[in-house]
Amino acid sequence: MLYAYRSVVFNGELRDENGMEIISRLILLSAEDSHSDIHLWINSPGGSVPMMHAIADVIETLPNDVVTVAFGWAASAGQFVLMMGTPGKRLALPHARILLHQGSSGIGGAAADIELQSGDLRTVRDTVLHRIAEATGKTYERVFEDSLRDRWFTVEQALDYGLIDRLVESPADLRGGIGAP
Repeated sequence: MLYAYRSVVFNGELRDENGMEIISRLILLSAEDSHSDIHLWINSPGGSVPMMHAIADVIETLPNDVVTVAFGWAASAGQFVLMMGTPGKRLALPHARILLHQGSSGIGGAAADIELQSGDLRTVRDTVLHRIAEATGKTYERVFEDSLRDRWFTVEQALDYGLIDRLVESPADLRGGIGAP
């Protein structure tokens, strides 16, 4: 039903399965109408880093504007996808909470394997933090420092930081609600 309203819901932990479902729906909505906005509603504790990059890359590639809307919480990968929406169209409902932090990984094995994995983890971390810096207008150094520990944002704080562009206070703030069928 939400599909008819050009809306996709990203709810729960981001995994390969639901990530591909989100991507598929975004692509299908764009194929049906490459000019109208697509709304991506986000309530997530985070999840797969490769899948969050995949969703962000698709959002950036689509000809449509993608309106991202946080409700509940947008943590970790959820925060990343939220701020990768079209600039000016990254929104949050009044009581949403947003978490910025550096991801974690369970690495293990032989010392040589750990060394390789830790190098890759640093590369992934740097890529994520550079993308956050670009999307928020903050310096890489500032984002790095701010993400060393879990940093929770209210909607107002997320707005000040540049993670979102507007607070949703009424249906009109969604520019036509959730879309027109």
